[in-house]
Amino acid sequence: MTRKYKRPESVLVVIYTEAGEVLLMERREPEGYWQSVTGSLEWDETPRDAALREVREETGLDVSEILVDCRQTTRFRILPAWRDRYAPDQEYNLEHLFLVQLPETVEITLNPDEHRQLRWFPARHAALKASSYTNQQAIEKHIFFRR
Repeated sequence: MTRKYKRPESVLVVIYTEAGEVLLMERREPEGYWQSVTGSLEWDETPRDAALREVREETGLDVSEILVDCRQTTRFRILPAWRDRYAPDQEYNLEHLFLVQLPETVEITLNPDEHRQLRWFPARHAALKASSYTNQQAIEKHIFFRR
């Protein structure tokens, strides 16, 4: 039986409010890993479609009318915690950045299979709390430093 590996391309969707509060969720594995909405593209998916799907799966929100494609990508080395999900010859992932601005915090339907908890953090705190450097940079560049 052949194992189907993940596509080494993903989305990062930073959800935040007009007041600059950023939604972060703590992953189940590894514990203590906080992030915005993220996820790999399916093999037949566009980055926008993946962003919409991941937001819906992880938060229960439909953001199709307010999803903003930053047209920014970051290439980074796949972390050891997730290395076995990718083909052995794939060392790097390409991440597409999207933003969602909401008027205020909203009720989130957390996916308990993926995340332990969620919190809305002020942008400065969120930039420090996010576990991935690409997530930190996105918050700093697009939310915190714009204020």
